[in-house]
Amino acid sequence: MKILITNDDGISSEVLLPLAKWAKQFGEVTVVVPKHEQSGKSHCVEFRKAYEAKQVPVDDPVVKVYTVDSSPADCVRFALVGMQTSFDFVISGINKGLNMGVDVLYSGTLGAIFEAATYGLPAVALSTRPGGFGEAMEALDEIKDFFVAHDLMKKNNLYNVNIPLHHKGIRITRMGDRYYADEFIPQGNDLYLPVYKDTWTGANNIEYDVDAVYSGYVSVTPMKLDRTNLDAFDELKALNE
Repeated sequence: MKILITNDDGISSEVLLPLAKWAKQFGEVTVVVPKHEQSGKSHCVEFRKAYEAKQVPVDDPVVKVYTVDSSPADCVRFALVGMQTSFDFVISGINKGLNMGVDVLYSGTLGAIFEAATYGLPAVALSTRPGGFGEAMEALDEIKDFFVAHDLMKKNNLYNVNIPLHHKGIRITRMGDRYYADEFIPQGNDLYLPVYKDTWTGANNIEYDVDAVYSGYVSVTPMKLDRTNLDAFDELKALNE
């Protein structure tokens, strides 16, 4: 199996090489990550200007590592098209910060797996709380066993996985709602700092990723690339007749 690993935290992510080493047990691993942090870049790609992409040395060269001076989605595009390399599976992460609820619309970590899906590749996004890399790495074997035991990749080709601290189990979830409020703090000279405050008040339904993760469960959410509202389409398609 040929595995592509990317992220939105960039080459400096402390969990990048540990994740690559873990994935090495399943096949050949190639790492293609942003040169700089690309959090919140969603599925953006660069069409207008050239950007740097090059192989970089690493302290423990168990895999080939490349940096791309663009977004996570462009990392996937460059790995497949620029490097003219085929892959069987894509892992994006482990992200420093949870990606759940409406954050999946902003996340560069998720943007990478959605880009992989445009090429028909199965992909999984992995995220955890800041400071949770150690526990997230320890949970990977359990998560992998869960995927294998239930043939999850045969049922869907994209998953969003969020790993809380001190998790107490794994749950299949669906995308939840917003769990924080945005604020813009004046910095002077017409500058504003965007920050957020947590607004989660308690689990109402752990079927949703936000409630499940805040309740201590690893959330495994099947995702899809097609954003068509099929219920509305089925109702409206009669207008075509």
